[in-house]
Amino acid sequence: MTRLLLVYHSKTGGSRQMAEAAADAAREEVETVIKIAAEAEPEDLLSSDGYIFCGPENLAAIAGLLKDFFDRCYYPVLGKIEGRPYAQMVCAGSDGENAARQTARIAQGWRLKEVQAPLIVCTHAQTPERILAEKQIPEDDLDRCRELGAAMGAGLAMGVF
Repeated sequence: MTRLLLVYHSKTGGSRQMAEAAADAAREEVETVIKIAAEAEPEDLLSSDGYIFCGPENLAAIAGLLKDFFDRCYYPVLGKIEGRPYAQMVCAGSDGENAARQTARIAQGWRLKEVQAPLIVCTHAQTPERILAEKQIPEDDLDRCRELGAAMGAGLAMGVF
């Protein structure tokens, strides 16, 4: 059976909400496994046919625990997952572009195939209090996450990717 792996990190709940929305929609199409970045391993990547990576942008970069996932898994799967499709989602306080670029560079090193432009949800959190506060992602943004998950699942199920 075709398998989609969704790896995410979330400290204030925004990325978790996004990841859960995408995973719920993808499950209607393919087997979908969702793992927090701290628990995801190279074997999870090797046993999956496609990926969604999701995390917050912290200080204009990939969040540390998502970066840790990539650091731990990069070399063990290098040359073994080439050509597999991926998409990414970023929960950002401002623009999210740099985190998306960093993830894309890692995926490029793995020779993954980007099948959708990065989905960036901006929370507009710009003060320390708002940055550290629990997030509530608006339903229209969660719908965008569901659309990404459904499209990724359908594409994998139909063999489009």
